Amino acid sequence: MRKKIVAGNWKMNLSLEEAKTLAGELKVKMDQYKDTILEGSGNNIPEVVIFPPYLYLTGMIDLFVHDDGVSVGAQNCHHEESGAFTGEVAASMIHSVGASYVIIGHSERRSQFGEGDKLLAEKVKLALKNGLTPVFCCGEQLPEREAGKHFQVVADQLLHGVLWMEKDQLERVVIAYEPVWAIGTGKTASPDQAQEMHAHIRKLIRDSYGEQIAENISILYGGSCNAKNAGELFSNPDVDGGLIGGASLKVEDFFTIIKRRQENG
Repeated sequence: MRKKIVAGNWKMNLSLEEAKTLAGELKVKMDQYKDTILEGSGNNIPEVVIFPPYLYLTGMIDLFVHDDGVSVGAQNCHHEESGAFTGEVAASMIHSVGASYVIIGHSERRSQFGEGDKLLAEKVKLALKNGLTPVFCCGEQLPEREAGKHFQVVADQLLHGVLWMEKDQLERVVIAYEPVWAIGTGKTASPDQAQEMHAHIRKLIRDSYGEQIAENISILYGGSCNAKNAGELFSNPDVDGGLIGGASLKVEDFFTIIKRRQENG
């Protein structure tokens, strides 16, 4: 049975004190929620992952170290093991501080930093080698969707990014679909559009790796998911959760999204 996941990507936001406050409030709410509403609900409890800036990783890990429902990940990693790469962070370093996830191929990394398929595949390899779960992002730009190329764009990104690996490696990957035209714009893919692409992604995996692998991989929606639309998005059979941006910086909104994921089973 595949994981239901709600992940919060904080991006380049928050001072240290603001980060501590946000995480502390989230921890209190999660503890209370699990002790009451979620008691005995087993696999319906979604896994929550937060992705703070690198500087705050150890503090967040220390806060949630004994929490079985909240994990911590990094927003990116370098594509080399180590070396003279001033300002960069290696996958091994991320793992060494206790993080368990890393985002790879986010649309902002692709568009603003020029990260291409070959480089992203190297990052995936190093993440897996160092015991991290990659959250591999894929998605189309607005012109690509308008030209009817969105399915092929996503297929190509997945083919070069993750669909080259062995079955036991792919099983450790989470995929996040980001309609780039919906990130930070206030626009959202309709529930039908989200389901259509998530089903397309699962079919690509099924065609290459079989039914069992395809059914076990979590596919998250990452395009302006918020407290108002989360329930409708999560009601789709192939939408396993969300990679949340701005709404993850507001504890009430993020917590509402977590509840919507749980309510949709």
